[in-house]
Amino acid sequence: QVRLVESGGGLVQPGGSLRLSCAASESISSIYAMGWYRQAPGKQRELVAGISSGGRTNYADSVRGRFTISRDNAKNTVYLQMNSLKPEDTAVYYCNVGYYSGNYYRPQDYWGQGTQVTVSS
Repeated sequence: QVRLVESGGGLVQPGGSLRLSCAASESISSIYAMGWYRQAPGKQRELVAGISSGGRTNYADSVRGRFTISRDNAKNTVYLQMNSLKPEDTAVYYCNVGYYSGNYYRPQDYWGQGTQVTVSS
C-alpha cells in the first residue's frame, strides 16, 4: 500500500508563495494519477489540482493561474507550487493517489497526513 508524506506547508503573508511536496513510498512513474486536496475548518475537502500519469493537469477555478501541479517520477514526488496566496487558501493540504474518469480526477483511498498552510499578515 502506497504511503504519502506531504511537506512544505507553513505561515506565509498574502501574496507570498509556497511549494508543497508529496513523497510516495513507491514508484509513481506510469501508474498513478495524483492530486492535491485541501480542507479548511468547517468546510468539505476539495480538489485543488490533479495530474495524470501522462502529465495532463486540471485545477479548481479558485486556484487556476496561481497554482501549478507537477510530478517528478524519478523522485516519486508530486509538487504543488502556490503563488499569489490569499487568506482563503488557508487549509490543510493533502496529497492523494487517484485516477481520471474522462476529464475528472477521482480520488482513491490513499491519503497523506496533510500539511498546514496558513496565509495571514
